[in-house]
Amino acid sequence: MAKNKRSDFISTGLVAQNRRAHFDYLIEEKFVAGLQLTGTEVKSLRLGHANINDAFGIEKDGELYISNMFIAEYANKGYASHAEKRDRKLLLKHKEIIDIINALSRKGATLVAMRLFFDDHGRAKLEIGLGRGKKLYDKREAIKSRDWQVQKARIMAN
Repeated sequence: MAKNKRSDFISTGLVAQNRRAHFDYLIEEKFVAGLQLTGTEVKSLRLGHANINDAFGIEKDGELYISNMFIAEYANKGYASHAEKRDRKLLLKHKEIIDIINALSRKGATLVAMRLFFDDHGRAKLEIGLGRGKKLYDKREAIKSRDWQVQKARIMAN
């Protein structure tokens, strides 16, 4: 029998992306972490119902959690459900956790969610960036350089 292929079902690939992360933060280092999720959260992610624009990392009792990440309730949940904006544990190697916690202890350091995706094995992964918030003049410089790259490409094309 042939399998039913649903076009709205995400088995591998991108679920959600934080496009403002590079604009608002100067990302120094990136990590890929697993997520500790419940069954209804994974099913909702497979349908693409997630938002990581306001998500950030926090440290609790020597472990890292992602806070303020929105995963919508699964429609066919039955009796089991999940909180939409709960803190979810990040699954990283011990050395990476220690490095991130030490970096977060410095002033101005932030752990930002960059991309939420399913890897080749079908596991939910979160790419997080360790960075610092940009000032207004840094953002202006980024806009100027981006505009210059566009103009340069137009000149080279003609």
